[in-house]
Amino acid sequence: MRLAEAPIKPDSFKLDVARHRSSLNRLWVMFLTASVILVWSMSVQAKSAPDSFADLAEKLLPAVVNISTTQVVEGDDMGPEQFQFPPGSPFEEFFKEFQKKQQQPENKPRKGMSLGSGFIISAEGYIVTNNHVIAEAEEINVILQDDTQLKAEIVGRDTKTDLALLKVKTDKPLPFVKLGDSSVARVGDWVMAIGNPFGLGGTVTAGIISARARNINSGPYDDYIQTDASINRGNSGGPLFNLKGEVIGVNTAIYSPSGGSVGIGFSIPSALAEPVLKQLREFGKTRRGWLGVRIQAVNEEIAESLGLKKPRGALIAKVNDGEPAAKAGLKAGDIILEFDGKKVPDVRKLQRIVADTEINKDVPVVVWRDEKMVELKVNIGELEAYEEIAEAENGNGESAVPSGKKTTIESVGLVLSPITPSLRKRFELNEEIKGVLIVGVDDQGVAAEKGLRPGDVIVEVGQEEVSTPAAVEDKIKMAVNSDRKSVLMLVQRNGDLRFVPLRVVKSDG
Repeated sequence: MRLAEAPIKPDSFKLDVARHRSSLNRLWVMFLTASVILVWSMSVQAKSAPDSFADLAEKLLPAVVNISTTQVVEGDDMGPEQFQFPPGSPFEEFFKEFQKKQQQPENKPRKGMSLGSGFIISAEGYIVTNNHVIAEAEEINVILQDDTQLKAEIVGRDTKTDLALLKVKTDKPLPFVKLGDSSVARVGDWVMAIGNPFGLGGTVTAGIISARARNINSGPYDDYIQTDASINRGNSGGPLFNLKGEVIGVNTAIYSPSGGSVGIGFSIPSALAEPVLKQLREFGKTRRGWLGVRIQAVNEEIAESLGLKKPRGALIAKVNDGEPAAKAGLKAGDIILEFDGKKVPDVRKLQRIVADTEINKDVPVVVWRDEKMVELKVNIGELEAYEEIAEAENGNGESAVPSGKKTTIESVGLVLSPITPSLRKRFELNEEIKGVLIVGVDDQGVAAEKGLRPGDVIVEVGQEEVSTPAAVEDKIKMAVNSDRKSVLMLVQRNGDLRFVPLRVVKSDG
C-alpha cells in the first residue's frame, strides 16, 4: 500500500529554494563577519607583540654601562655582591676558587667590590644609577659596551629615591638614551630591561608592565613600576625601556625569596626620576618643598570625629614652630584637602606634591577646620634645610606641671594623672612635656585597642589643650552628649605626636 504523497508545486519549490539560499547567504555573512573580526583582533595583537627585540636592543646596548665600585670592607663583612650560582653550574667552581684566593685574614680590613648597572643620558658623560650601587664607594669605574673603562665621579645622590648621577670624562661624544614619559605607560605594555646581572654585562630581558604605583616601603616617595622582565642582582641602576627606546624606569629592586628573579621587579618611574636628576645635575643635591609638619592618615573614625563625611586628605599631627606651615597659620588637627590646586586623597600624595613644589613659592592650601573648609597661603620652604631641625624638635616649650588626683574614665578604659615630678622621673618625661599622663590602661577597653599605654601623655582632646584629668573627662562627656561616635586625642610618646580617635558610647544610665 503506497502512501499518498503531497504534490510539489513548481512555484512552491522555487520559493523554498530561494529561502534556503537566503538563509545560507545570511550565515555566510555572519561567518565572514566573525572571521573579519577575528583576523582584525589577531592583527592588533600581532602589532602589539614584536616579532623580535633585536633591532631595539642593538640600538640601545651601547648606552648601557656596567658599574664596578671598590670599598673598604671591615672584618668578616663579605661585601654587598657575592656571586652565587646553582649547584652544578659551570660558574660555581670558578667563582668558588676565585673567592678563596681573595680571602684575607679574619678581622682585617680588605677591599671589596660590588657590581651594578647604569645608563648614559648625555653625550658629555652623565650617567644614571641607583644610590645603593655607589654607596660607600671609594672608587667608581664605568665599563662601556666596547670594554672601555672610565673613572666616574659622583655629581649628586638622593637617598630618598635611591638615585645617583655620575659623570665620566671623555674625549669623544658618548652614545646616550633619553628619558620618556612613564605617566603614559600602561599595565600590559611591553618593556625591555638591559643591565649587568651577576657581573655578566650587556644582558637583555623583556616583559610587560605588571602594575603601577607600587609602594614597597623603601622610602617616602615610593611609586614603583612593577615588571615581570627578568631583573637580578647587578641589574640595579639599569634602564627599563618602552618600545620607542625611551627610558621609563630605573631598575631598583626585586621581590625574591630565593635571591634570583621570580618575575617581580620594581623600577623607579622616569616621571619621578627626571626632576630629581635635573636637580642633582644643577645643584649637586635635591631641593624639595617643605611644610614643617608631621602628618598622618585619616581613617573613618578620625573623619567622623572631625565632622568630615568620608576619610580623605592628610591630618596634621604637629606643626613645627617658625617653619612654613606655622607661619601660614596651619594648626595641628587641620586636615589638608587641597594643595596648590591639587586634590590630596592621602598622605603619600601630599608628600609628593609638596616635595615637587618650587622653593619659596606661595601656594594655596585648603584645610578642614572646625567642620568647614578654610583656605590659607603658605610659602614653601626647603626640606634639606629643615631636616635636622625637624628631627631635633621635641615638645612645645612649656614646662608648667599641673597638680591633682588620679581619675579613672571607665568608658574608654583609662586611668589618668597630672604629671607630678615623681611621675615625670618614673616615665622619663622631658621637662618640656605638658598634658595629662596615662598611668593605667584597661586591657579590655577601647584605649588598649588603639595601642595607648602607661607613659603616654594626652596633650589635646577635641583639638583643645588639656592639663588635668578632669578636663579630659569633660571633653569625652561633651563628645558623648554631642552624639559623636569617637573623640580625637593628640597623644605624645617618646617625643612623637599622633592623633588617636577613641570610640565613645553613651551609657545606658
